[in-house]
Amino acid sequence: MVWKILLVLLISMVPLVELRGAIPIAVGMDLGLPEWAVLVIALIGNLIPVPIIFFFARKVLEWGKKAKWKPFKNFCIFCLEKGEKAGNKLLKKAKSGVYFALFLFVAIPIPGTGAWTGTLAASILNLDFKKSIIAIMSGVVVAGLIMLLVSLGVFKVIFGG
Repeated sequence: MVWKILLVLLISMVPLVELRGAIPIAVGMDLGLPEWAVLVIALIGNLIPVPIIFFFARKVLEWGKKAKWKPFKNFCIFCLEKGEKAGNKLLKKAKSGVYFALFLFVAIPIPGTGAWTGTLAASILNLDFKKSIIAIMSGVVVAGLIMLLVSLGVFKVIFGG
C-alpha cells in the first residue's frame, strides 16, 4: 500500500507531468486506492515543490547566467529573458488580475501549464509569495478535480462518447 501512495506522490512531483499525469495513471492502473485518496495524495505531491521553486528558481537561473559551461549559461539566460518578457506582457494586460490569471494558468490542465510553470513565472516576476501560493494552490485543486473527473470518465458520460 505504501508503494502505491509513494508512486502517486512522486509522479505528481515530476515537472510537466504533475497531477495531470499522476491521477490518470493511478486511476488507470487501478491501484486500489480510493479516488479521494488519489486526489489528496496527488495534490500534496504537486504542491511540495512549489515553495522551493518560488524561492530558489530565480536564484539558480541568476547564478546560471554566470556559469562557465555555455549550454547551461545560455539555458538560464533564455529562461530568464523569456520569462520576464512573457511575464511583463501578462502584467500589463492583467494588472491587478495577475493572481487570477496565475490561478487560471495553473487550473487549466493542458501541457505546459501547472504548478511548476506557474510558480516559476511567479518567481521570475517577483510576485507576492502569499498571493501567488493561494492562486497556485487553488489552481492545482481545480486541475486535480478536472483530471479526476476525466479519469473516471464523468465527462464522457455527460457529453457522450
